[in-house]
Amino acid sequence: MGQMPYLIDGHNLIPKLGLRLDSPDDEMELVAILQEFARLSRREAEVYFDGAPSGQARTEKFGAVTAHFVRQGATADLAIKSRLHKMGRAARNWVVVSSDHQVQDAARAVRASATSSDAFAGLLKQARGSASKSIEGKGVSSEEVDEWLKLFGREE
Repeated sequence: MGQMPYLIDGHNLIPKLGLRLDSPDDEMELVAILQEFARLSRREAEVYFDGAPSGQARTEKFGAVTAHFVRQGATADLAIKSRLHKMGRAARNWVVVSSDHQVQDAARAVRASATSSDAFAGLLKQARGSASKSIEGKGVSSEEVDEWLKLFGREE
């Protein structure tokens, strides 16, 4: 099955990454960070954001990341719990990311793994750091990259 996919409480994670909850783009910024992480780690992720204005509750796919915008009046916590419940035995293959103890307990009750938003934020930062390091670590200068682009850019 490959790497374990993630179920993520989005609003719980946003402040841990230094994004602002009151920014209108915070959710899409988080989705972009998760997309990059999913690509680097070859994992899938489902992220839940609650408080979607009526008529805007929806589920959208962004590559390996599925974003669930949960309608106002329902919570991401409940949506995650019900998702775990629906998965049945498959839930044990998932990692739930939330700092909410009830969500963590619900995850453990169905044998899923649980990790706090803090710990996961650390993992995201690490993944981003090592990605940029692996590019820098190759000892390729930006001049060389420009040179290559000139060479290979002509083949269109």
